[in-house]
Amino acid sequence: MPTHLYQPFYCEENVWQWLDQAVDPDRYALFITNPAQQVAVWQQRLMPAGEAVLWDYHVVALTRTGPEVQVWDFDTRLPLPSPLSAYLRATFLPLPPGERALAPQFRLVPAADFRATFASDRRHMRDGQGQWLQPPPPWPPIGSGHTLDRYLDLADPIAGTVLDLPGLRRWASAT
Repeated sequence: MPTHLYQPFYCEENVWQWLDQAVDPDRYALFITNPAQQVAVWQQRLMPAGEAVLWDYHVVALTRTGPEVQVWDFDTRLPLPSPLSAYLRATFLPLPPGERALAPQFRLVPAADFRATFASDRRHMRDGQGQWLQPPPPWPPIGSGHTLDRYLDLADPIAGTVLDLPGLRRWASAT
């Protein structure tokens, strides 16, 4: 496993950095969000076991070796990497009917496209007075400008394919 740079609360940058170092030829960034930008995500180290984090978005890396897809979530309690099928079962539990708006949607982006089009000046991590909400990574911001908002807008065609949970499972099972 390659060593990788990591900064809590900067999942998109952690994945961007890791994809640069990963040797797997079939690599992807996977954005997890939804139109409300409120997704229930279980198995995150930020919360006690058995409790969900309500993320506006989360980003993980995927690798495919033959028919097997692995998830690289640097914030999970699950093994690193985890098989995608096990990760999806543990991370996205069934929601009661009144909470279905918290269901995930995904933007699946080939690594080369993500690394070529993603940029973050980290504006989303500052409050109204310009103070950091969380300490920034020690490396420089990625790219020039800020395309994160476009990635989170699932109607924006910036890169990749938008899928729901069954669609992601179908993609993973295709060989």
